[in-house]
Amino acid sequence: MTRPPLYVRRPLLAGLLRQLPLAAVLVAVAVGLGMVAVEHWRRGLLVVGLALVGAGLLRLVLPVRRVGFLAVRSRPVDVVLMAGAGVALSALTLVVPGS
Repeated sequence: MTRPPLYVRRPLLAGLLRQLPLAAVLVAVAVGLGMVAVEHWRRGLLVVGLALVGAGLLRLVLPVRRVGFLAVRSRPVDVVLMAGAGVALSALTLVVPGS
């Protein structure tokens, strides 16, 4: 006898587990913004940029049923926009001269 899939047995738990990639990205962005708030702007924005690059990589490697709300548009568009924004933010953070 086979067990039914998790989304049939416990739909709320399956829905929450599906959003773990987004939750991880949001936690990383919150940490970066917290660093910006305590006047470590360069490191904080670098963390935010790397979180966006990570979001793009998660969107690239995870199947649609596991990626949750990171999937907004088609996979190539999501990957290019998220990773591109992360690389651009990280590059700008490193290029701006420090004080």
